[in-house]
Amino acid sequence: MTFTAIDFETATAYHPCSVGIVTVENGIIVDEFISLIKPPNNLYSPFTIQVHGIYPRDTVHAKSFAQVYPEIQKRLQNRVVVAHNESFDRNVLAKSMALYGFDYANLNIASRWECTVKIYKAKGLKPTKLSDCCREMNIALNHHEALSDARACAKLYILR
Repeated sequence: MTFTAIDFETATAYHPCSVGIVTVENGIIVDEFISLIKPPNNLYSPFTIQVHGIYPRDTVHAKSFAQVYPEIQKRLQNRVVVAHNESFDRNVLAKSMALYGFDYANLNIASRWECTVKIYKAKGLKPTKLSDCCREMNIALNHHEALSDARACAKLYILR
């Protein structure tokens, strides 16, 4: 039960504006990390702002993905990685890494991560949005806040 849960909030498509990472050792949360990320040109879609409430003014002085990446790398490298709807978060990471010239293979993590959506769908839970899973499992959630989402995902994975 040693793994790392991650959640990205995005400004546009696959450009992150926030990341939350929760490190679990032997079933216990031992580290939490959150950071705002300035997306390229600090551009946002009005839709994503409605989802997470992060505005360009919030990230105008934030670090770029390249500047935040060392913190992400040290928490993900050589680990089992878990996300809710893993393909989305994995693509955000992979595409952001490629944009800044980082090699995904150097992380030495699985090409597909553990996915709490798939796990809870297999258990018969419907729907399987993070908020639905958390409600069913009685897990506190401030939805679309990256650290809260990553923490909830970690707890869902522990309870699976």
